[in-house]
Amino acid sequence: MTAERGASFSTKVPEGDTRPRRVCDTCGFVDYENPRLVAGVVAIRDEKVLLCRRAIEPRKGFWTLPAGFLEDRESVEEGARREAQEEAGAEVDLEGVLGVYSVPRISQVHIYFRARLLTTELAPGEESLEARLFAWDEIPWEELAFPSVTWALSHYRETRGSAAFPARSNPVGERGDYRS
Repeated sequence: MTAERGASFSTKVPEGDTRPRRVCDTCGFVDYENPRLVAGVVAIRDEKVLLCRRAIEPRKGFWTLPAGFLEDRESVEEGARREAQEEAGAEVDLEGVLGVYSVPRISQVHIYFRARLLTTELAPGEESLEARLFAWDEIPWEELAFPSVTWALSHYRETRGSAAFPARSNPVGERGDYRS
């Protein structure tokens, strides 16, 4: 069921629910608003990590891991691979989920994979000013775009070289806010 075109909506708690939602006054359709999912990779080649300098807002000019919003009917794995390709021209082999990070202030959930970078040449896409490999001591920590990038990189560093690595979530008390 979908709401009719031009229908009016009211905010109320639908029967059997516990939260206020937008509900169509005509047909009762509930317009659920749910968090957006972001998929990305911590891609490594020769002990170096792939980062992209953002060409778009928010945080234009800052460094990030290849990541972005999932498309409809796309798996998290497909989205992570697609984002690596779109943002850096990179082919990656996913090794497993590294972390799942909640950013409730902006209703997002970020899912990062450990990945092996298969590409030798990088080709930044439209959303990236540049794509580059960084040794750990070269990572521009003060110029990282989002807290989830820092969390994923830190978790990768803690677990690199391990065949088994437990997926992580936000550090206790951190909600993922960033400077605008």
